Amino acid sequence: MKIIRFLNDAGEVCLGSQHDDGTATLLEGDLFGDFRDTGTPATVQKLLAPVAPADILCIGLNYRKHAEEGGQAIPEYPVLFMKTSSALQNPGDPIVLPRKLASDAVDYECELVVIIGRECHNVSRENALDYVLGYTCGNDVSARDWQLKKGGSQWCRGKTFATFAPLGPCLVTADEIPNPNSLGIRTVLNGQMMQDWNTDDMIFDVPALIEFLSGSTVLPPGTAIFTGTPHGVGGARKPPVFLQDGDTITIEIDGIGKLTNPVVNEAIAG
Repeated sequence: MKIIRFLNDAGEVCLGSQHDDGTATLLEGDLFGDFRDTGTPATVQKLLAPVAPADILCIGLNYRKHAEEGGQAIPEYPVLFMKTSSALQNPGDPIVLPRKLASDAVDYECELVVIIGRECHNVSRENALDYVLGYTCGNDVSARDWQLKKGGSQWCRGKTFATFAPLGPCLVTADEIPNPNSLGIRTVLNGQMMQDWNTDDMIFDVPALIEFLSGSTVLPPGTAIFTGTPHGVGGARKPPVFLQDGDTITIEIDGIGKLTNPVVNEAIAG
C-alpha cells in the first residue's frame, strides 16, 4: 500500500491509500497499530510528509562510492547523527536556504528513509525488517560549511536547519518492498541527473542499521531512519554544485516515487 498524509477540504490532517490512477481513499485507525482502507474517496488539498517522525536518525558515509568520492575510509560502525523534527518538510514545499545563519554551501543528498512501525529495542539483524512499517524518499539537505567548519566538529548544526528534512511523497508499506537494498535511487536538479545509483551499495544495509540503532536504545514507532546517500553530492563535484534560490530538486526511488521541492532564500525581517 502507498500511504499518503494530507490536508482535506476542512484543513484536517488525514491518511489515505494512494492508488495507481492517482486517486486516494481514506484510511482509518492507527498507522502504528491497526488501520484499514475505508474505500471512501479522499479529497487531497495539500500533500504532507507521510509521517510526522518521532525521531529522525541519520547515517553518514554509508555508500562505498560516496566514501570514495570524499577520500574517506570505510567506517567500522555506522556514523550516526540526528535532525530535529522541526527540520521536516512536505513534498512540494520549499527548501529554505539559511540567511540568518548564512550558508552558501547547501547540498542535496537523496536517501532511502525507513519508518519504524513498532517499538524496536535490541533487535537482531534477522528480525529487523519485521519492525519496519515502510519506506519513503528523503533529502538530507546539508549546509556543508556549518557541517564541516562552523559546527564545532558536530554535524547537527549543518543538518537541521528548518526544511532540511523533506520526506515523501508517500510511505510504501514494507510488504511491497521485500528487499530495501535493491532499489534504484536518484537526484535530479533542474532537470539534470546528479545522483544515479542503487541502495545495494550501502556499507551497512537496512537490517544492519536497525540492529545497530536499536542496540541498548529504544526506537519508538514513527522513528525515521535516513540511510545515507550515494556518490554525486554537490560538495564533491569540481567545481562544487550547491543549491540556489530558484532551483528545483527531485529525489526519486524505484517503487516509491518522486519527492520534489523548490529552493528559496530565507526571508529575514528588516
